[in-house]
Amino acid sequence: MFDAQGIYTAARQRPSPHFNDRPVDESPSLLVVHNISLPPGQFGGADIDALFMGSLDCTRHPFYRELDGLRVSSHFVIYRNGEIVQYVPVSKRAWHAGQSTFQGRGDCNNYSIGIELEGTDELPYSADQYRSLLTITQAIMHTYPKITLSRIVGHCDIAPCRKTDPGVAFDWGWYRGQLRGQALQCQPLPTQT
Repeated sequence: MFDAQGIYTAARQRPSPHFNDRPVDESPSLLVVHNISLPPGQFGGADIDALFMGSLDCTRHPFYRELDGLRVSSHFVIYRNGEIVQYVPVSKRAWHAGQSTFQGRGDCNNYSIGIELEGTDELPYSADQYRSLLTITQAIMHTYPKITLSRIVGHCDIAPCRKTDPGVAFDWGWYRGQLRGQALQCQPLPTQT
C-alpha cells in the first residue's frame, strides 16, 4: 500500500527531481494511464528512467533532440516485465499530463496520478504489465476513494488534440472489468499477438 508520504511500498523507488507540491488541500482524484518508449518502439533500455531523472543524453538518438531540456515525470512506470518503479510520491504533483482538461477542469497534474506503461499505441502490452497495473490501481482506489472507475482515463482523454496514449493496443475492457470485480478466470489476461 501507500505510506504517509505517498510512497507505494511495493515499487522500486527512483526519486525524480521533476515534481512540485500539489495545491493546498488537493488530493488525487484522477488516474491517468499513459505509454512511453524511448527510443520510440524500443523497450528495455534505460532511457525512460534517464528522462524522468533529468539525465537523458539527447545526443544519443535523433528523436531525443525534441526532448532536450524537457522536464517531465510520472508517478509510476510499469515496465514490460511488470516491474513498477515510482518516480514521484503520489502526495506530490508529477509532471505527466501537460496541457490537459478533465470534465471542464484544467491542469490535471494538480489532482491526478500518472502511470506510464512501457509501450506504444499499437503494440500489445504484456500480461505482466496488466497484472501490475491492476494491483497498483486497486491500491490507489483503496487509498484515494475519489478515484472511481469513471475517473480512470487515458492521456488521450484529457489531451485529445495532442495525445493518443495508451492507444488502441490497451485493453480497457479487461482492465475495467477486473476493477469492477470480475473474476480473473472469467476474463483471461490480454495476450500479446
